[in-house]
Amino acid sequence: MDTTSRLLMLLDVVELGSFSRAAESRNIDRSVISKQISRLEDDLGVRLLNRTTRSFSLTAAGAEMIKKSRELRELLGHTIRLAENYHQEPRGVLKITSSTIIAKRYLQPVINNFQKRFPQVEVELRLDDRVIDIVAEGFDLAFRVGEPKDSTLIARKLARNRLVILASPEFIEIYGTPTTIHELARLPAATYTSNSLRVTSINYIDKNGERSEKTIKSVFRANDGEVLLAKALSGTTFVVLPAFIIGNEVIDGDLIPLLTDIQLSDYSAMYAIYPHRDLPVRTRLFFDAVREYIGKDTPIWESNIPDFENLYRG
Repeated sequence: MDTTSRLLMLLDVVELGSFSRAAESRNIDRSVISKQISRLEDDLGVRLLNRTTRSFSLTAAGAEMIKKSRELRELLGHTIRLAENYHQEPRGVLKITSSTIIAKRYLQPVINNFQKRFPQVEVELRLDDRVIDIVAEGFDLAFRVGEPKDSTLIARKLARNRLVILASPEFIEIYGTPTTIHELARLPAATYTSNSLRVTSINYIDKNGERSEKTIKSVFRANDGEVLLAKALSGTTFVVLPAFIIGNEVIDGDLIPLLTDIQLSDYSAMYAIYPHRDLPVRTRLFFDAVREYIGKDTPIWESNIPDFENLYRG
């Protein structure tokens, strides 16, 4: 292993926070990482890490080497991307990360067709609902709901993401059809909750054109949209969900939109996120394929809700 490879290995250890995580990401033994970092220190003649049995910290020399390692990674990545763009046929490994439901419903069909067109491209798809460091973990593309907070990343909006209020016929038979948001707020709801987000209300535009918020009666909470959808299908709660989670439930009559004459605030849009503007040809072609599949103007998921264009517009 050469010095460049060892510097990039050191960068993995620091960015991932431990020797074990770096070893796992590279699919090698932890002892290999430790041995190569020691070899790097010997070759350079300086100590890079202060190590204990459970943790490590960078020395002053180590901190400088990490800066240079990031520059090195960027230069190598740019060189590889430049070379790949001269290939007539896209090839290589395309690493993608996405929230679970986006991957299952909208990326998998695109991946299947993409690899039929370009059999030289290997795809690694990581389903993960947590926000990860796509640069440190080497991903080419990430698909998320909401614009990233990291301003160093490139984010391109794929599609709008409107909300819909749904309940099953059984729920309506038990509780009746609410005619105002105040009536709806008194009924049992299923809502989204996670470590970073807890939904407790409905945001809407009132008759005066002002943004308003109404607290709802949450009796069931989960951090998965499909679980919330299943709860609404049980007839025990209503649910407010982004339209991209809806399949054939409305078309088949299993769920019915409620309060369609109010104006709901839009949910966060869906984005494709990537670390560099100069995308390899395989990444650019895959992004174009996803955008075409989802739809540039009207997202594909809105066709699952009849007349959705005219619903929740006030």
